[in-house]
Amino acid sequence: MTSLRRHAMACAALLGCAATANAAGDVSFSRDIAPVLQDRCATCHLTGQEAGNMALHSGGAYASMVNVPSIESKLLRVEPGFPEQSYLMLKLEGKHLDAGGSGQRMPFAQPPLDDATIKKVRDWITAGAIKN
Repeated sequence: MTSLRRHAMACAALLGCAATANAAGDVSFSRDIAPVLQDRCATCHLTGQEAGNMALHSGGAYASMVNVPSIESKLLRVEPGFPEQSYLMLKLEGKHLDAGGSGQRMPFAQPPLDDATIKKVRDWITAGAIKN
């Protein structure tokens, strides 16, 4: 392989990584995540007194999730930068029982979130679960 071709491939790989990072960084909690929580989750998690003791109303969702220990597992609900270690992701993907969790896949008694929405949550967590 020529050095020019190696250089071109390296540049393409870097650009791909940058595009992925930008895509993850483009997810906004207030624009992309909070509306999903309000529409699909807050009906069961309104005050924090419900199952899971997690309030997902408009003002308390972020504080109820990020860097907060789950009561169903040893994981944090959302561990910024680590979606695979965030209990929220496991509950949304139906993998929570494999990680020692309990209960049902979320959202409860509804169809699972679509792949695009789950990807947004994953991207938000990967980007640091920033409150923006």
